[in-house]
Amino acid sequence: MRSGNTFRRAVSAFGLFVAAVSIAGCGGGGDGDSSSSTSSSSGSSSTSANNQVAVTVARGVEGVANIPTVSITVCAPGSTIDCQTIDNVLVDTMSYGLRLANTAASQVLGNLGVETDRSGSQIAECSLFADGYMWGTVRTADVKVGGETASSVPIAIAGDLSSSAPSSCSDRSVGGALNTVSAIGANGILGIGVTPYDCGTSCVEDASDSTYYSCPNGASCTQTTIALANQVTNPVTKFSTDNNGVVLAMATPASAGSSSVSGTLTFGIGTQSNNTYSASRKLTTNSYGDVNSTMVSGSYSGSAFFDSGSNAYFFTDFSLATCSDSAFYCPSSATTRSVMVSSYSGTSTSATVTMAVANADSLFASGNYAFNDLAGEGVPGTVDIGLPFFYGTSVYFGYDQTPLGGTQKPYVGL
Repeated sequence: MRSGNTFRRAVSAFGLFVAAVSIAGCGGGGDGDSSSSTSSSSGSSSTSANNQVAVTVARGVEGVANIPTVSITVCAPGSTIDCQTIDNVLVDTMSYGLRLANTAASQVLGNLGVETDRSGSQIAECSLFADGYMWGTVRTADVKVGGETASSVPIAIAGDLSSSAPSSCSDRSVGGALNTVSAIGANGILGIGVTPYDCGTSCVEDASDSTYYSCPNGASCTQTTIALANQVTNPVTKFSTDNNGVVLAMATPASAGSSSVSGTLTFGIGTQSNNTYSASRKLTTNSYGDVNSTMVSGSYSGSAFFDSGSNAYFFTDFSLATCSDSAFYCPSSATTRSVMVSSYSGTSTSATVTMAVANADSLFASGNYAFNDLAGEGVPGTVDIGLPFFYGTSVYFGYDQTPLGGTQKPYVGL
């Protein structure tokens, strides 16, 4: 389970899947290209509405399977000149805010001011994930996605500080630093989860529980409290319109996988004719996006979350064989597992999710990058419903607007 100030990143088995996928022959380890050009990627869908952006699953920058990416443009606040378009940014429905590898944003980085506290010390953040941590400064930028713009929004830059992460950061992590394109598996992460701020009130009230640091001269960093307005923020919540949620719709890969698959990320729910709510199930979530779950086959209960940044289904099932060189599942024949998900609180709405499970080694050997039946071992009591679920459907994420003075509470529509 996620603590109040720790990301359970969409790619929650990230250290596991980067090694497993690249070693297993799904394109190798990549050439390290952190392309920041404006060229389009293979398989991108054509979008014309201002509240939509094309999503692509393909080889990407590191040859990792099932990584949905978009292109974004980052500008110095108020500028239309000091800008950089960055491709291959991971779309993550279980984190909050934009995080970029410093090398991927090198053309614009010098024009983005570093946030400071009242003493003038630089503000940095230790972004904790289930598999590691990001360490770097917090900067202010205009973020453009599709035809929408979030003005003067705090974003995180990974790996731009000369000083190492303090022990209060690294010791809290179960993995190593995720400060490079190769470690992330993308040029950055666009966190579009259900909450507006990446830490929330815990970082406002208690420095010892904060992920933010005050760094005089960029060094000697110590934990500090930080106001909500200065926290890394989901940029969608800062759009002038179409800011109450998102809809992620993906095409379906072939049964043996596809080299690329396209999709569309639509901003807003019920704000334009192209984002009318049409899901048959609306599940309320907690402030992090969790719902309740019961594994039908394993008969255990716990939590689940719908996670576009996880490249597989991750759950615990001791009856499934794992691959010889990874924790992905490698059953002798394709099978399925089911999980019943229900609202976190308030209603009795539920739905059954059927998860297809194929032999991961065979999938990777195909040389494809989009699979709807990739699965692996997860954390007991938790079901990570990753990108395979998103193929062939539209998933709605309604935002928690109560921190912004609204009344809408978070939900997932299936």
